[in-house]
Amino acid sequence: MFIKTITKTERKTGKQYKYYRLCESYRIDNKPRHRTIINMGKLEGIDSKRDRKLLADRIEQLIKGEKQLFYFSENADIERFAQEFAGRIIDEQLIDVEPCLIASKQTIDVEKDYQTVDLNSFEHEEAREIGAEWLCKQTVDQLGLKKFLTTDCSFSETSAGFSLMHLVSRAVYPASENKTAQWIKDNSAISGLFNIPLHQVNRSKLYAASNNLYAQKKGIEKYLSRKTNDLFDLQDKIIFYDLTNTYFEGRKVKSKKAKFGRGKQKRSDAKIIALAAVINAEGFLKYSRIYEGNISDSDTLEQTIEDLATGTSASGRKPLVVIDAGILTEGNSLMLKQKGYDYIGVSRTKLKDYTAKETDGENTKIYDKRKNPIELRLVTKPGCADTYMYVKSKQKGLKEASMNDHFCERYELELNNIQAALSKKGGTKKYAKVCERIGRLKERYPTANKHYSIEVKPDEKQDKAIDVIWKRTPLKPKSSEGIYFIRTSLSRTDEKTLWTIYNTLTEIEATFRILKTDLSLRPVFHKTDENVESHLFLGVLAYQVVASIRYQLKQKKITHDWRNIVRIMNTQKEITTTMKNKKGGTILIKKCSTPIIEARRIYDALNYKHNPYFMRKSVVPE
Repeated sequence: MFIKTITKTERKTGKQYKYYRLCESYRIDNKPRHRTIINMGKLEGIDSKRDRKLLADRIEQLIKGEKQLFYFSENADIERFAQEFAGRIIDEQLIDVEPCLIASKQTIDVEKDYQTVDLNSFEHEEAREIGAEWLCKQTVDQLGLKKFLTTDCSFSETSAGFSLMHLVSRAVYPASENKTAQWIKDNSAISGLFNIPLHQVNRSKLYAASNNLYAQKKGIEKYLSRKTNDLFDLQDKIIFYDLTNTYFEGRKVKSKKAKFGRGKQKRSDAKIIALAAVINAEGFLKYSRIYEGNISDSDTLEQTIEDLATGTSASGRKPLVVIDAGILTEGNSLMLKQKGYDYIGVSRTKLKDYTAKETDGENTKIYDKRKNPIELRLVTKPGCADTYMYVKSKQKGLKEASMNDHFCERYELELNNIQAALSKKGGTKKYAKVCERIGRLKERYPTANKHYSIEVKPDEKQDKAIDVIWKRTPLKPKSSEGIYFIRTSLSRTDEKTLWTIYNTLTEIEATFRILKTDLSLRPVFHKTDENVESHLFLGVLAYQVVASIRYQLKQKKITHDWRNIVRIMNTQKEITTTMKNKKGGTILIKKCSTPIIEARRIYDALNYKHNPYFMRKSVVPE
């Protein structure tokens, strides 16, 4: 038996693909002929000529009921396909086989193999992590990424495998390409899952894989946006837009996008780059865009909304856009209305003149998760068509007051340092310099400074300061503490609905936390803009894999964070064991450990297989 390759062409697209048939040879008039036994389809996962030969040989062994020494291949799909096709051939009697095999309607099992071995010769040569990699690999298959890359993006089988291996590596072990290559070679069994020989893995090929994926960014994001919607029955009724940034290590002299700006990590010494993201209510990333580091948050919305229009699901309706106060400018609110989008976000200013809407009182008071009361009230602003919601949170007020106290404590600590320097050797004592230090202190703490009066006593003869005296005005609780306003273009709604929609904004915060922390999006060490953008996009794709896993687990009441999921799954190892048999030959067995209870629970919740293969075995004669 052998597997014959047929090249077919799609009529609509003109794209070519390979189709496989299991055939057998026979002769007529001394001329060779081929007969098709069974059509095998595209055989996804069986990529090399060697693996196709192993598959054909294994099918023939199963059909004939022959005992065999297992093939040794990195491809876990060979045994699965062999069992499937051999079972169909026997059940459908596609060839003449033994009656005992026809009578048996059960799935063909692996034969029992008894060996006499020397127990003292047992050695465990390798123990590699495979659990988290296998979990992500099955998610990548669930999303259909390999088929999309090879058919729609024209990736070769090898290129697609390398790219997806790099993608899963970023999700499981986020690191630089150099460290990732070392991890794949020394610690992980991921190369076997994607049929990539270890000697081919190096950082240059990983860089190329990232760049290849980024070159198809638009198509991949559009595909995943629609695929996740179809797979999990989502409609994108609400989307969240926000901007984050990440800083660089290094000067980035030649970079056009790395700029000095207001970084969220308070690294004023480092250049930054901005990442805009659009996420739906279920936590799936719909679209991303990379901007210069010094761009204003409010300047990015219009371009992103225009690009997003073709990337979301074609549901016939435009989603509700949820944004934060930094982006909800008057210009952006007008732009969203003109494009037909409704929006909701925190108002940039606290209203002073407003009128409360009539309400029955049922929706004006709710409680947060910690049972703290929150007062809600719909109000209108004169001359504005938008609806505002007055929000008063006692807990938020206490937090704001606590922050004021914190700033005052730091302010007084600095004043004490200035005063102590007057009596220390080498301390600042000149009157003008002391006043200068106090001026800088006032500039750093403008909120706390309003509550203090400071006097510097001079020694007029020596032009030195002899004392610094300050007095703190008692802090009075502000009537506006804990109060803010939510603004929306929705006209027909109630307080509880608005509050529920607004609070799902925490999903985008969780997204950025996973991206920057769990998936190591910061800091960035790459030198060229191309590699920087590829690095960020690979992290975005890895997040899509993570989001798919966590969304499905949440439906089954499993709410672990991603790091904890990886920790649990990493308890499953792939172990290679060698031993000597009675004839002096070396038996080599590669097998995965049984998942622990928590890992099995995760596999079962996702309806995934526990192991990528049963066992791989080879016998080397003496």
